[in-house]
This record gives sequence, C-alpha cells and structure tokens, in this order.
Amino acid sequence: MKIPKRIASAVINSLKGGVVPRIGLPYITVGRETEIDALLHDVDIIQDGGASFRFIVGRYGSGKSFLLQTIRSHVMDRNFVVADADLSPERRLQGSKGQGLATYKELIRNMSTKTRPDGGALTLILDRWISSVQSETAAESGLSPDSAEFEKTVEKKIYDVISSLNELVHGFDFARLLTLYYRSYISGDEENKAKAVKWFRGEYSTKSEAKQELGINIIISDDDWYEYIKLFAMFLKKAGYNGLIILIDELVNIYKVPNSITRQYNYEKILTMYNDTLQGKAKYIGIIMGGTPQCIEDTRRGVYSYEALRSRLAEGRFGREGVRDMLAPVIRLIPLTYEEMLVLTEKLADIHAQLFGYEQVITQDDMIKFIQLEFGRIGSDSHITPREVIRDFIELLDIVYQNPSINISEFIASDEMAHAESTDESDVDEEFAEFEL
Repeated sequence: MKIPKRIASAVINSLKGGVVPRIGLPYITVGRETEIDALLHDVDIIQDGGASFRFIVGRYGSGKSFLLQTIRSHVMDRNFVVADADLSPERRLQGSKGQGLATYKELIRNMSTKTRPDGGALTLILDRWISSVQSETAAESGLSPDSAEFEKTVEKKIYDVISSLNELVHGFDFARLLTLYYRSYISGDEENKAKAVKWFRGEYSTKSEAKQELGINIIISDDDWYEYIKLFAMFLKKAGYNGLIILIDELVNIYKVPNSITRQYNYEKILTMYNDTLQGKAKYIGIIMGGTPQCIEDTRRGVYSYEALRSRLAEGRFGREGVRDMLAPVIRLIPLTYEEMLVLTEKLADIHAQLFGYEQVITQDDMIKFIQLEFGRIGSDSHITPREVIRDFIELLDIVYQNPSINISEFIASDEMAHAESTDESDVDEEFAEFEL
C-alpha cells in the first residue's frame, strides 16, 4: 500500500491528536461496511430526487466523525456537493442571537466538491454552472460564442434554471441573486459577483445593507436559513451535480444548552428537517447528524425530550442487541471487533513506516499483544474507544522509531505498559487464540 507522504503525515498527525483526518480515509477504513452501505443506499435515493435523514449515534471516540468523513469522501466521488459543520455554543440550529445563521454560514463556508474537497467551493460551483451552460449551448447550437444569438441562447438556458426555483419558498429571491451573479459574470464585474456571493453566504447582517449594495430588501436569517439549504439542493441538481449532503456533528452542544425552551426550539428545527425529507417536501438532499447516546436518548434534555421526535426515532418492539435495523433513522455504532482493530493497527504501522522511511519492525504478534493489553484493562469492554487505542498505538510506533534498540515485545509487556492491565485477561486471550503465531 503506497501512500503519498503528504497524506501519510496528515493521517498520522490527525489520529495522534485525536481528530479525524480530512484526507487519506480510504487507507485506514476498517469495519463499518454495514453502516456505509446503508448510508450509500440513501445516496442512491437522493440522486433519484428523494431525500434522507439519519442520526449516527456513538460514544466519544467511537468513530462517529470518522464515519461522517468517510461518507463525505464517498459522495464527493459520486458528484455530490457536501456541506459540513460542527455545532458549538455559537452554532446551533436555532437561536435568538444568530446561532442558526452561524451554522448556515459554516455549512456554506465548508461547501465542498470532488475538485474542491477542502471547502470554499461556492464560487467554483456558480462559475462552473455558467461555463457548462455555455459549453452545452456551443455544442448543441453550433453558434459562435461571440455572436449575439449565442448569448441569447445561453441566457434562455440560464433563466430556465432560475425560473424553475421561483415556485419554492424564497425561490424568487434566490433566483434574483443567481441572475445578478450571472450578469456580473458575463460583464466581468467582480465587485458585484463578490456581493452576490456575500449574500449567498449569509453575511449581510441587515436588510438595509443588502438594499444599498444589491438593491434587494431580503437577507438570509436565523429563521429561514434551512429553506435556502433546500433551494441550494435543487439548484445544485440543475447545475449538474447529483445533490447535496449536509453533515452536522456534535449534537451534544444542543443537549448542553441550559435553557429548556431554547433546546425545544432546536429540536423543533430537527423535526422540520426530518419531516421535510421523509414526506418528500425536500429533494436531492441528505442530512446526517452525529451525536452521543445521551444527547439523543435522554428524555429530560436530549432529542427524545421532544416527544414528536422520540415517537418517530425510538426503536420498535423487535429491536434488540445483536439484531440491527440499518434502515431505521438512527444508526447506533457498535465497537470494532478485535480482528478489525488488528487490521487497523497493521495499516497504521505500514503508513508510519512509509512516512518516516524505515523498515517496519513491529510484527503481527506484537500488534496482537498490544491489542490484548488495551482490551485487557478493567472496564475496557464498555469504555475503551478506537480513538484511545489508535492514539496509544501511534505513540508506541513513535517510541519504537526513535528508540530502535528497544525489544518491542518486552517493552509492551513491561511494567510501564502493563500497569493498566486487568487481572483477568482470559476472555481477551480466548478471543485472540486464533491469531497466536
């Protein structure tokens, strides 16, 4: 497995810091095939004009963010636009001080495509749309791009797309801004283009400011930002993409809001999104939200405290441990198996060796002993997460690389490493018996 050093460095440094890398995920993806297949089935529905809404639920460090980023990579390869945002005290779905609009701004700022995977793709998308219409017109009509007839034909195609949005909520205003952007693009007026983009990004704070600069008396606000997300999804489809995927992580920040009324308003916004996607009011859009079990299932402060959501999302009578319904709106992450963790450590050891240019010396037997140690700790069956195991393993690789004289097996089994071992490792040893070399 050859991996460019730039990507290897991003993977190793991100994982050691406890965060999910934005690039290189295919090199380290292990397990989660069932979850990925379920979410990609949703993507097929979205591409055909449907919509979907899912919750990814798991403890801190269990792989929620990793799964979200993996899906992000998959759908960009399928010609989708992805917009992602982490909620925070300043970013919610609804708020009295612009917290909802702040989430919208973050989503638009992080709008990404396959050719612009790191965000900031809005201008690229708008320019690509106009350019593609021009190319189609030239190919279909055979007219010279310099002719007046060519320009009229392009304008007709542009306005066909724009007028189709007029029927949607706020579609008329959205269409006016697209028209303004198109005219500025054709005339080479970069200043007006920038003003239109500023409006799409939700950066006008008052209607009077928008009126002065753009001649329109409307701005995107805390109350209606989600309507514009739906408009973007429709526009993106008409602009040549397959749809829009929205990824929202850290739902726990709504759970932490002390004011119960504010929490309920946020859960009401989630209910609106959920109903829109399942009832067919939204098209070409998929929404995936990530949170901890507590922030979803707590009936006092969590999502389930909002009865309309709890009744829609709670498991039915046939749900039980070991039998999962992957078509349900809530996907609960189960821990990676010992075998999957072994495969992951093998991948990380290979990437680490390539990054620092040394011959890999850690053996599979060493990796098995390492995993036995990690999962042999008291309480590891319910508390240890992939994040902790990965961080410890990369630390081990760093130490071994910097101290080549170390006997790895002895070091792993030493008092310094073994102090956290459980006094009873029989269960773990039994699980790993088939791996003993």
